[in-house]
Amino acid sequence: MARVAVVGAGPGGLAAAARLAAQGHAVTVLEQSQQVGGKLGLLTVEGHAFDTGPSLVTLPQVYRDLFAATGGPLEESLDLVRLDPAVAYRFADGTRLTFPGSPAAVPAALDAALGAGAGAQWAALMSRAEHMWRISEGPFLRTPLAGAATLARLARRPADVATIAPWTSLRGLGERYLRDPRLRMLLDRYATYSGSDPRKAPGVLATVAHAEQAYGSWYVRGGLHRLALAVAERAAERGAVLRTGCAVRRVVVTGGRGAGVELADGEVVPADVVVSDADAAALYADLLPPDLSAAPRRALGRATPSLSGFVLLLGLRGRTPDLAHHTVLFPADYDAEFDAVFGTGRHRGAPQPVADPTVYVSAPDDPALRPDDDSESWFVLVNAPRHEPGRGVDWDEPGLAERYADSVLQVMADRGLDVRDRVRVRVVRTPADLERDTGSVGGSIYGTSSNGARAAFLRPANASPVPGLFLVGGSAHPGGGLPLVTLSAEIVARLVGPA
Repeated sequence: MARVAVVGAGPGGLAAAARLAAQGHAVTVLEQSQQVGGKLGLLTVEGHAFDTGPSLVTLPQVYRDLFAATGGPLEESLDLVRLDPAVAYRFADGTRLTFPGSPAAVPAALDAALGAGAGAQWAALMSRAEHMWRISEGPFLRTPLAGAATLARLARRPADVATIAPWTSLRGLGERYLRDPRLRMLLDRYATYSGSDPRKAPGVLATVAHAEQAYGSWYVRGGLHRLALAVAERAAERGAVLRTGCAVRRVVVTGGRGAGVELADGEVVPADVVVSDADAAALYADLLPPDLSAAPRRALGRATPSLSGFVLLLGLRGRTPDLAHHTVLFPADYDAEFDAVFGTGRHRGAPQPVADPTVYVSAPDDPALRPDDDSESWFVLVNAPRHEPGRGVDWDEPGLAERYADSVLQVMADRGLDVRDRVRVRVVRTPADLERDTGSVGGSIYGTSSNGARAAFLRPANASPVPGLFLVGGSAHPGGGLPLVTLSAEIVARLVGPA
């Protein structure tokens, strides 16, 4: 039995704790904030409850595997509900597309909204994406990153390489299959699931669209934060000790290997294995001696950090008729958004808040999240550049956050979703707030982006250069998003092995 110290109680850290405790190890989880969940947080204001991070569950089989491996079925702990429709899209030309939650219904819905042939175009692309998924899921998403060995696994057959087409961007793949620019815009959005630019991210990200369509879009009744609580409870049931309010100052290295962690108050928690759910950039910059972290810091320096997000939590009076659980309001010029966020194109070297952003609205019809039946609790997200005072956007600049919040509400109103006279609660959360609350450097939601064909191989591996120190979470392999951080925990649990 090994003593395991887990740094951070985000979804990845909690999943690792549950698996390692179930494998017989003595696990202690150390979380700097007063609640578990990390980005999967909860905020309650005047009876309105808000998930402050992820608002969608995909690949439910990943969570079913986690709960089955740690003591019991998922359904005994959570009420997981499949959404239908999955999402409602509104385009700048006035077109509305309600995307079904049932894969069989998708082609007809696309034809009805976008014109004859749209469904067949999308189906052809999803067929290609399904082949990509079958090739990449095992050797990449469920296996440790191992440089040339990983490439070898992916390149066993030339036909597989041709299917994955690592030299083709997501935008390029869309242009090959999709004639309707609105369909291409819909596909481009999946790059943002990894904090990336579709013009630079690899075409294999089409697998995200396939996985969402094939396996469904899901919601946890009572709010997604309950997923974090359920995993934390499962870890505790298996014997893990969860400590909140414990900021970690450094990883203790003795004899060249991880030997525990030192807390901000000077307490040392000894361990045979350290699992870090902290942002990888923060781990290698702040928690380890420079000589032990030089190589991963160089790799991180070559990668493009992921985008961040600007969030409005809105408690509204009254109810909105015919509103889907998830609604996306697209701009007329999607490229302008990515130029602003990443400081490219017309904004080269000068990232800035997006003037006319895509607006994502999550409006769960869930009594647990509202003070009464004549109220709504909305999570509103727009893509945003990181918090980089002196180099990019300083989100702490006086007045900027409130001015931009007003601007986002105006954009929503211009696109037919005006709620300004119904706002009871308005909470603004900027990339700077995300950095402070979660330790994510610059507020980058996913650590590094997938911009570029080599981006996945620049993402920090689960096994660090320091023996006994492992990484989980969205900034490590295989990437960000709830299912992938849960898979990172599965990978690390296999690397550590049973007691």
